Amino acid sequence: MAVTTDKSLLSAEMQEEDALYEQLLFQAAKEMQSKLPTTQESKQIRPQPGFCVKTKTRSSEKVFINVCKSDQIPPPPDLSEEDLVTLLESEDPSGYRIPMSLGEPHAEVDNSGNGCTAYDIVINSKFYNKIQNNKLFMEFFMTIGFEGLENKYNLELSREWRMLKNRKFLGSVTEQNIRTKSKPVIQELKSSTCMEPEYTIVAEPADQHPSFLIAEISLPKVDSVGSLLLDLGEDRIVLWARPDLYHLDIYIPYNITPEESGSQFNRNTRVLTITMPVQPA
Repeated sequence: MAVTTDKSLLSAEMQEEDALYEQLLFQAAKEMQSKLPTTQESKQIRPQPGFCVKTKTRSSEKVFINVCKSDQIPPPPDLSEEDLVTLLESEDPSGYRIPMSLGEPHAEVDNSGNGCTAYDIVINSKFYNKIQNNKLFMEFFMTIGFEGLENKYNLELSREWRMLKNRKFLGSVTEQNIRTKSKPVIQELKSSTCMEPEYTIVAEPADQHPSFLIAEISLPKVDSVGSLLLDLGEDRIVLWARPDLYHLDIYIPYNITPEESGSQFNRNTRVLTITMPVQPA
């Protein structure tokens, strides 16, 4: 479980594949959540304005994105510029997650008096300062932010964007709800034909309280990620492969952070890899 211009840090092929994967996984997660009741705790935060960028949809409709900051949003794992370059050149750059809150779209009026749509993205305050001082991290963040909005709201955004010089925010700053804790309440789904797939879970590092758990699940009968429904709890992995191919429901030995976890399905090996940050001891 890619930058701001055509001069992308990632290849066009990787961008297209990652965007398709993220969209399919997002749709699958929504379907799973409709079947599995959840209990969720949240709190309201009031972010601080940061900067505003202007872009457009594929149909040339104006879109403004307000990038805001808040200490209430957790920071991503600390990464140097050299480590980020190595990550971007790797086969799985999606393994690095940036926690962010994506606000609902709101209708606004631009300087020309024309209607437009604005979206708010809230990130950690320290990470905000980091992207302000580092062009590479800025480009990487904007790519992830654009993809997040596209997946959540079924958009197609141009990667051509510019930062507004004299405006930090378009519209009015409003409070956002962010999740503080989420534990799935699993209900049995009727199935008599599903098999439990073979899997391994490796702790990294193995000789102390791990920072990550890496699960590899073999799904030889699965052709595409679109047939997978994946749900992660703090100590549980639930996976369905449709139609009635596989079902995995296991507890894991450490508490993880589901919203910072990532997964990727390799169509060649037909193995689903899930990378899960472990909560501190």
